[in-house]
Amino acid sequence: MATSSISSTTSSTTSTVSTDVYNRVEQVMSSQTTAANKLNASLTSDQTKLSALGQLQSALANFQQIAAGLTGDGLSTTAASSASSVLSATSTGSAKSGTYAVEVQQLAQGQFLTSAASSSASAAIGSGASTTVKIEFGTDGDGGFKAGSTASKTITIDSSNNTLDGIAAALKTAGVDASVVKGSDGQYTLNIAGQSGAANSMRINVSGDASVKNLLAYDPDGTQNLTQTAAAQDAILTVDGKQVTSASNTVKDSAISGATLNLTAAGKSNVTVTQDSSQIGANLKAFVSAYNDLNAKMLKLQSGDLQSDTALKQAMNQMSLLIKTGGGSVSVTALAKAGVSQDAKGNLVLDDGKLQTALSTDSASIAKLFTNDGSGIADLLSAKAAALTGDNSVLTKETTQTTNEIATLTAKKTKMTAAMTTQATALAALYSAQSETGSGSAINGTSSGTGTLFDMLG
Repeated sequence: MATSSISSTTSSTTSTVSTDVYNRVEQVMSSQTTAANKLNASLTSDQTKLSALGQLQSALANFQQIAAGLTGDGLSTTAASSASSVLSATSTGSAKSGTYAVEVQQLAQGQFLTSAASSSASAAIGSGASTTVKIEFGTDGDGGFKAGSTASKTITIDSSNNTLDGIAAALKTAGVDASVVKGSDGQYTLNIAGQSGAANSMRINVSGDASVKNLLAYDPDGTQNLTQTAAAQDAILTVDGKQVTSASNTVKDSAISGATLNLTAAGKSNVTVTQDSSQIGANLKAFVSAYNDLNAKMLKLQSGDLQSDTALKQAMNQMSLLIKTGGGSVSVTALAKAGVSQDAKGNLVLDDGKLQTALSTDSASIAKLFTNDGSGIADLLSAKAAALTGDNSVLTKETTQTTNEIATLTAKKTKMTAAMTTQATALAALYSAQSETGSGSAINGTSSGTGTLFDMLG
């Protein structure tokens, strides 16, 4: 007799059932199958929509990042370092043209603490009694440890996590960088890395299990059961002889106003800030290209997975309207004279000949068309892209709603799958038993009119 793939499991014994039994099971469960197919279709549709919304979010965010880089004086200023091994430099705003002598005396770094070695990362530490670990952050100087403005972190260690791996996981959950490392000798240590900057030194108080305290307690002015292998410190540098300190190795504005320095090593470098029309032209081309990439993505989504979607319509209409009208603060005619216009598909078109002519005539005026105290076209488009992806945007609300729908449908699918599996298995077992005994009453009903198995389980 032909068999099917349906299996009947009883007391851990699995056997295939006949095609006849399979067909009978399939018939009685046809209505449930239809419902399952509808649920799967809804789930697939929502998953497709969520992916497309994510693509829209990403495209808007990428454009906003590029457009934001052109705001302020970023459109027309560049910064370069003479020693790339010491630092790199970028213009971020109103940096004045000139050459700045920079000397990096030390880099910022975070405190690094390590525990005593252990033979196992998963062995229990102590009795498992509830233990509170409090990590404070502050400065550790000649006057001793002084807690700063950063909020302390607290974790609880008990029988559920009193291992090196468990403690590291708890610290990570609390926002403290921690890891367990296996050394070349096969021993394990717990490493705790603080945020960079002198104000991020740590003091760790432990109350509870003595074994956990012996492992973790660290007081710069007292008991130190952890070993410090690196102290928290600020970056120290001078710019034209003036000292600057920074908790981070990314130093924005405080060293050179309008510029960002990314420090990589101690040493000297000259940072040169320049303003020139050629850079304006290059940045405008990048801006136009970025907008067209965004527009191409929105058009593709409009004809595909986000047809008639509210969030996509809003983004396309509002971005295009700013280009067409200049947002009320930018002359569309002036943009056209500078070589920038919009085609029928909504793409920006850049006439390089017109742009170069306009730049050679008055580059400052051209720059102001794009960034001008928040009212240039790049300023406006950047702000609009940020608003379209903000927490209160239609896009974010749609994303949240779709995510919740997927969670609900997935839960329904899990419940339906379990119920259908149970029913199918029961039917297959009963029909197989009837087939083996030769009795058809339970399958087809009897002349007494008591009904069929389909009726009873339907």
